[in-house]
Amino acid sequence: MLVVGGTGLIGGTVVDRLRAEGAVAVAASRSGSGGLVLDARDDASVAAGISTLLEEHGRLDGVVVAAAPSAQTLDPARNSDPRQVLEAVDAKALGFLRVANAALAVMTESGYGRIVGVSGQNAFLTGNVTGAVRNAALIITAKNLADSVAGTGITVNTVSPGVVREDAAAEVAIGKAGEARPSDVAALIAFLVSPIAGAISGESIAVGHRVRGVTSM
Repeated sequence: MLVVGGTGLIGGTVVDRLRAEGAVAVAASRSGSGGLVLDARDDASVAAGISTLLEEHGRLDGVVVAAAPSAQTLDPARNSDPRQVLEAVDAKALGFLRVANAALAVMTESGYGRIVGVSGQNAFLTGNVTGAVRNAALIITAKNLADSVAGTGITVNTVSPGVVREDAAAEVAIGKAGEARPSDVAALIAFLVSPIAGAISGESIAVGHRVRGVTSM
């Protein structure tokens, strides 16, 4: 299993959970501090990273893409600045697409694979163009990829947490998403990349209570 962004809050917890489940989980990051150097914003880096993983492990059964700047790093004064929106979409949605495309080339050959992207519940809210567009673009990208590989043994899904922190609050305010712990997100992802989740693909699943007071079919 490859976890891109595997040294971050969510990614690191996913790596730990997968290893606890007995999986071989490889953490990848731009710095390589987690074990593998991979920059999801660069095609050559993605290709080299997956090639290295295959050389070392011989197979690629699952990919989790949790690599993206935290929402807290975005400039609130530039929420609707096209340049910030473009940078955010490239870092999150297109980063996911680069990694997923490279993984699909390998998985299609083997007839098996699990891909999960980490989006966010900002996708379901207005008021922050940057946060909404980058997350919604990831979800739409994943659905398109899922449809393109339907019936092949490969699944593609996304998870959308609200605020993620260790001391997640139980209360959910009207118009807000519920908070979740990193372990909550990791538990869902561990299921989605497992062999028993083969009938689930093309889904966007909220972690923490989906925005209270808003319906979504």
